Amino acid sequence: MSSLSDAIGLLEDGDWQAAHRIVQKDDSALASWAHGIVHLMEGDRRNAGYWYGRAGRELPADGAIQAEIAALKARSQPS
Repeated sequence: MSSLSDAIGLLEDGDWQAAHRIVQKDDSALASWAHGIVHLMEGDRRNAGYWYGRAGRELPADGAIQAEIAALKARSQPS
């Protein structure tokens, strides 16, 4: 089974389709954030807004995808 860290790696590589297959099976807040990023990469801000809401996060400004992926990666690392 693939994990959220696998999905983050795929997002970093620009493969939002493969990342989507992983995050849609995970109900966690971090996966919802990743799901929102997937839809930003796809160009569907409306759907991204839904997933950002489920994650308890504000929808970022256009052009912030790479920063969002980096923030998600940092937040998902064990402390």
